[in-house]
Amino acid sequence: MAWFLVKRLISGVLVIFAVATLTFFLMRKVPGGPFDTEKIHPPEIQKNIDAKYHLNDPVYVQYYDYMSELLKGDLGPSFKYRNRRVQHILMDTFPVSAKLGLLALLISVTFGVSAGVISAVKRDTVIDRLSIFGASLGIAIPSFVLGAFFIWLFSFKLRIFPAALWETPRHAVLPALALGLGPASYLARLTRSSMLEVLAKDYVRTARAKGLSGAKVILKHALRNSMGPVVTVVGPLVAMLVTGSFIVEKIFSVPGMGQFFITAVTNRDYPLIMGVTLVYTTLIVIMNMVVDVVYSLLDPRVRLE
Repeated sequence: MAWFLVKRLISGVLVIFAVATLTFFLMRKVPGGPFDTEKIHPPEIQKNIDAKYHLNDPVYVQYYDYMSELLKGDLGPSFKYRNRRVQHILMDTFPVSAKLGLLALLISVTFGVSAGVISAVKRDTVIDRLSIFGASLGIAIPSFVLGAFFIWLFSFKLRIFPAALWETPRHAVLPALALGLGPASYLARLTRSSMLEVLAKDYVRTARAKGLSGAKVILKHALRNSMGPVVTVVGPLVAMLVTGSFIVEKIFSVPGMGQFFITAVTNRDYPLIMGVTLVYTTLIVIMNMVVDVVYSLLDPRVRLE
């Protein structure tokens, strides 16, 4: 186990390094610059700005300087938000995105797995057909459409939840639902397929033949052995929900990383784009390691070595 974790840690560091390198050079290849605006600066001012942020240095020099500071834990200054370091922006906004993402994950796993299990147990019934239809609908509808619909229904028509901002627990309900229902629908379909496969196994029929109750067969034998594919998906899903809620955060005016990332892309804020990308990549690497360990615990046949 220890050697496996060491190998995955080394490969994860290499992945982060590769992503940082590719992102750095791709941003420099995109037309336009961080200080290109409709108002044209005099050449002297533009030259001073480029010199201040070292944008007039050769690209390989900029890359060396950035990676050197990155190894020290410094993500550099933001071009858009003056007098603020990128790491400080991420420290202020990541907790908000993390709370929203974890709430959406809780909704996804709770509703998705429950609906998938019930649908598999009630196969070919009205409940199963309604579950499949609801899951297909949830997968097809984008999160920003759900968000707009929830604002119209629950904020303007029913006046149950606030439409925007992030101040009280009630403000988190609509964005968490908009972000979590799509993954919940996908998990429901995946859980149903996996459960149906496990329920057809010989050991499940044997357990039923021994007189075990239906609930015990489902929970003790079928559910645990059907969770492998679900766990494999949940790992990357955590990183996606925590850092990938850009559009939902924008719709509901949630002060998370999504708001800053959209602004950074619009304004070519290179350091901030790099910072958010590295956070996302790091979460992906960590969650993939966690998935491998959890998968081995669920299935003793899996040997990490």
